[in-house]
Amino acid sequence: MSAKIVIGLDGSGSGERAVAYAKKQAKQIGKCELIAVYVIEWSPYSFQTPEENEERHKRREEEISAATSRIVAPVVDALKKDGFSARGIVKHGHVADLLNAVAVDEGADQIVVARSSEGGFASRVFGTSTANLVMTASVPVTVVG
Repeated sequence: MSAKIVIGLDGSGSGERAVAYAKKQAKQIGKCELIAVYVIEWSPYSFQTPEENEERHKRREEEISAATSRIVAPVVDALKKDGFSARGIVKHGHVADLLNAVAVDEGADQIVVARSSEGGFASRVFGTSTANLVMTASVPVTVVG
């Protein structure tokens, strides 16, 4: 049986630190799959016009495609080049909820995220979302500085 580590990406240097830590863990574990996850934040507080709702699905698919090619694919490619078993996932929704859901769905052993003041994922997660992730996650969460 192989272990699985979910890595929360944010597209910045803090995500790179999470990847570096996950690689270190994977080397220590041995047979381990790394799953790079990027969540496009969705807010229930944004109100949309009927016209915007018509375009919502198209925009969502475009955002997922862009995040996959610009953020997740380069990380997965680099991990594979370094000899790791890796794949990527892009989701649209609430960061803490979706990182935990991916971990549960994938049977992951751990979630790794990075702490940072660079904005992006860190600014969204390291507030109430981080507290929610750490307190409600079904697997251990490692927060990398």
